Amino acid sequence: MKKLLILIPFVALFSCEQKTQPAAPTVSGDATFQKLADNYLSGYLAWRPATGVALGYHQYDGKVTNLSKESLGKELGRLKDFDQQMSATDTTSLSTKQFYDFRILRSAIKNEIFNFEDMGTYDKNPMTYAGAVDVSIYVKRNFAPLEDRLKSIIAIEKNAPNVFAAARINLKDSLAKPYIETAIEIAHGSTDFLGGDLKVALKDVKNDSLMKVFNTVNKNAIDAINSYAAWLQKVKLPKATNKYAIGEASYKKMLLYSEGITLTPEKILAIGLAELKKEQVVFNAAAKTIDPNKKPIEVYHDLQKEHPTAENLIPEARKNVEAIRQFLTDKNIVSMPGKINLKVEETPQFARATSTASNDDPGPFETKATEAFYYITPVDPKWTPKQKEDWLRQFDYYTTDNITIHEAYPGHYTQFLHLNASSATRVEKIFNSYAYVEGWAHYCEKMMADAGYGHNGDTVKAAKYRLTQSGDALLRLCRLCVSIKTHCQGMNVDDATKFFMDNWYQGDKPSRQEALRGTFDPGYLFYTIGKLEILKLRADYEKQEGSNFSLKKFHDEVLDHGMPQIRLLREVMLKDKNTWGDVM
Repeated sequence: MKKLLILIPFVALFSCEQKTQPAAPTVSGDATFQKLADNYLSGYLAWRPATGVALGYHQYDGKVTNLSKESLGKELGRLKDFDQQMSATDTTSLSTKQFYDFRILRSAIKNEIFNFEDMGTYDKNPMTYAGAVDVSIYVKRNFAPLEDRLKSIIAIEKNAPNVFAAARINLKDSLAKPYIETAIEIAHGSTDFLGGDLKVALKDVKNDSLMKVFNTVNKNAIDAINSYAAWLQKVKLPKATNKYAIGEASYKKMLLYSEGITLTPEKILAIGLAELKKEQVVFNAAAKTIDPNKKPIEVYHDLQKEHPTAENLIPEARKNVEAIRQFLTDKNIVSMPGKINLKVEETPQFARATSTASNDDPGPFETKATEAFYYITPVDPKWTPKQKEDWLRQFDYYTTDNITIHEAYPGHYTQFLHLNASSATRVEKIFNSYAYVEGWAHYCEKMMADAGYGHNGDTVKAAKYRLTQSGDALLRLCRLCVSIKTHCQGMNVDDATKFFMDNWYQGDKPSRQEALRGTFDPGYLFYTIGKLEILKLRADYEKQEGSNFSLKKFHDEVLDHGMPQIRLLREVMLKDKNTWGDVM
């Protein structure tokens, strides 16, 4: 029988298999599709309650994902059932709006299946479990009384032993070394948080009996995580491999399912390498304008000396946030819909170990804790003078403004404002494109430098802003190249590290950290992909609009349709169908 099947042509075999599959009922019309979408979302969030909490759905507070092998199998089966139903949808019966949502949802489902089967999220990636006991949102956001949030923390921590029992069963015998080492780091970070900063965040709880329960459960959770880290160290690390590349076939799926991109990895790499050369010219030219007698990297390092004092770090950032927002208004670059509720604060104590600066927006369905935070991690008074200086060098005035542009205005916080004020559907608010979200924030860095932010015609000051913006662009371009070279062409971590050092002009430590990230986050090429897609869309939109074009009109339109794949935005914004697929 086996030999006979080998001789059957593939098309015939596929046809026979199709006939034996139970046909999914045809989904026809907006109402039927909406019901299908609602059913999917109900199951999606029920299995991923932490996602629900982050979105602002607090009926999921204190609930956890069941990571047992049986539960994983059922969820994968559910995803495939919905994928079949999506395949059976009569898309000609859908309105334009519902067809837009159909494609967002279908890509989301395909991407979830991809994460299960190709990325090996639950059987190849020990990091999935190392960070599974994450209760930070319950102390980070004040959406309920502290005691109620503590009860949710207790409920989640009680599940810790189940998480790591499932990990030991689900994970394959041999795992990729970078995955194991990173999982161990994440586990240690989790125990540091649970044993230290979490307790600090809960110091105002007055309920002694509840705190007694918490202390017991918290200790058990810490012990479970430490035991898992020790198991990875002793059992898994000696058998570790360097088989982390997902391969070209899976890489093409990632491009298609995540962003609807059909370009080959080779073509994207060629684009990336060409852009890298162009950006290096920009970087070198900016450095030459600042000081023609020094090497560009020396100029860059000199620029890092221009930073605020430890005491002025947050006040200076707060002042410049408002200056950037005013610039956007004065230059008519983008609108700010809704109430501005962004607070510039020190990073909370419990999050300082892993963050230099970050944006923390409420979920799109959050109705209580609606403030947003732009966090910057201050100098620790206990550090040595050199450690303090090294930390402040990361926040030179030009780099800090570039970070603010990315994280706050007109980057991620502005994205949030538009998403909330728009008529986006639930599907559009829940599922996002990596390239859209990060591509927009990265695009804003270049756009603001092009618009002349910060220098009022001062040539040298303008070059300093351009140099820091260009340095961040080089990082993202290197990510694109290394991602493809690692997962499709066999590049190892050492060679990837050298590529970053040679082309990003940074040292071994940050370069190796970026190379390691590339082993488990191949999608980090989407920072640059998204930026290039938006620049191409802007050029096509400007050509279409002619004298009616303005940056504000373009930016508002980009931001007011959810967080979609940029190819879908092209269909919304461009009238000529012949240009819809030409993304870069």
